[in-house]
Amino acid sequence: MSKLGERLKNGIFDENVIFIQALAMCPTLAVTTSAKNGIGMGLASTVVLIGSNLVVSLLRKVIPDKVRIPSFIVIIASFVTLLQFLMQGFVPSLYKSLGIFIPLIVVNCMILGRAEAYASKNGPLGSIFDGLGQGLGFAVALTIIGAIRELLGAGQLFGAQIMPTTWQPAIIMILAPGAFFTVGILMAIMNYRKLKKN
Repeated sequence: MSKLGERLKNGIFDENVIFIQALAMCPTLAVTTSAKNGIGMGLASTVVLIGSNLVVSLLRKVIPDKVRIPSFIVIIASFVTLLQFLMQGFVPSLYKSLGIFIPLIVVNCMILGRAEAYASKNGPLGSIFDGLGQGLGFAVALTIIGAIRELLGAGQLFGAQIMPTTWQPAIIMILAPGAFFTVGILMAIMNYRKLKKN
């Protein structure tokens, strides 16, 4: 497998931000009340991650070591601001649904961590693929968590009624404890799979 393909695979499976690294738990627990919110937040974070990784990689030899973290934050904040305006203009319902968690992408440890750990040490193409892999892994995880919570908590999937009208939804699944249960069970499954593979 090529190095770029390896970056994609690692981000989605082997180094998954939520299930393996247990990072970015704040948006994970807060916005995954539905699959639509999960995929929206995941894709928004992916766009910011790809853009910031690219710019950090291009400027890695120019940014002095003493100001590298503040510089990374300014770069990330610029992409988040652009994304915020685009979402507000083109998908206002999703923007309203995600609320404060869109501006909080700036301080998402996943994005700053990838800028520091990978983009500041590697070339632009590898950094783009690293951002794409990590972002897609995050988006897939959020969508799965959101889909499980929405299905069990409301009997719906992407807003469409799936369960019969006689279905008694487990309201706890769309509340905070439901997020913890779902993430914990999925983490256990991923770790079991990893242990069995080794």
